[in-house]
Amino acid sequence: MPSCAPLRWTDLRDGAVGVWGVGAEGRATLARLRALAITPAAVVDDQPRDPGVTATAEGGMDALAGCEVVVKAPGISRYGDAARALEAAGVILVGGLGLWLESVDPESVIGITGTKGKSTTTSLAGHLARGLGVDCFLGGNLGGVPWAPDAPEHPALWIIEVSSYQATDLWSSPAVVGVTSLHEDHLNWHGSPERYFADKLSLCGRPGARITVANGTDERLRAHVDLLRPGPRWIKQAEVDAAGWTGALGLRGAHNRRNAVLAAACLAEAGIDGATDPARLAAAAEGYEPLPHRLTTVAVIEGVEFVDDSLSTNVLPTLVAAEVFDGRRLALLAGGFDREIDYAPLGTYVAGRPWPTRVFTLPQNGARIGAAVAAAGGEAEGCDDLATAVET
Repeated sequence: MPSCAPLRWTDLRDGAVGVWGVGAEGRATLARLRALAITPAAVVDDQPRDPGVTATAEGGMDALAGCEVVVKAPGISRYGDAARALEAAGVILVGGLGLWLESVDPESVIGITGTKGKSTTTSLAGHLARGLGVDCFLGGNLGGVPWAPDAPEHPALWIIEVSSYQATDLWSSPAVVGVTSLHEDHLNWHGSPERYFADKLSLCGRPGARITVANGTDERLRAHVDLLRPGPRWIKQAEVDAAGWTGALGLRGAHNRRNAVLAAACLAEAGIDGATDPARLAAAAEGYEPLPHRLTTVAVIEGVEFVDDSLSTNVLPTLVAAEVFDGRRLALLAGGFDREIDYAPLGTYVAGRPWPTRVFTLPQNGARIGAAVAAAGGEAEGCDDLATAVET
């Protein structure tokens, strides 16, 4: 949470403002500041692409140190040395989402978070809401930036995906918060599993919060029930099993049926008419377009199905994706950016899978994944790149 009292975008008119990070949110921030007739005192990015943006390594941090308030990109860790140095110098670090949330009625906002499943659940909630006749804005970490000048001013409902990074920039909570799952992740940003859990779930329970809707089948969420206030309303497996309307979505996997039920429950808690009616939900579910890179079949060649699930950037979603292929031989291509998480649960799963399973690992964390699989008694083979892994 920022170290100052809550601020709104309009409060930034009174001081020297800096912008740190010029990605999608940073560009929206610059546009919002222009709309408010605020000229930033400093705009800083690691890899400047536009005129007027200072490189972080070429005087950027000194420029930010001369600001009173810095609106930072969510990917910049509050726990990093650079951020701590700015705060020690008296600079206030805020995030665009926090500034925006202070400016809207929390009762009009559903916030959705979780280690994995939050993007799909957010998109499902938006699709169902529109199918039920609700004017809604869908965005946050998912894509649309709610404080961008071209965003709608007063939709009936805001459905916002919130990452663990963004949650640390908030003073308040949406009235309804949905939590899909909890597993260690992003330890390079948060520093430890427990800090990550606390930061992720800090979306719940702040001023404005009315109810948390949480996946009741997730053991880690149940172990952190004290952070899921007010509530939680647990989504139970029996509730998922009874929700035949989810079949109209065309999604694979029990985890996605659970995400759909959680999305509908969030809409119901927000008071959306029809969100508890199976017939109306089934009609609203028609025409759903799944997000890309999530259990997407690329091709079937000589009976072998090639599946793109590259948004499984963590052990948890990899396991639930693999379960979709129970009863089938599985070649799992795994590896990429190392988030410093524990891969032992993946090794245990691979070694215990009763159908033939081999793992082909890729840099940069492939060696660690392979070691975890081998330690559990599974088969793993290191590959230099994706093309080699596919051919192998």
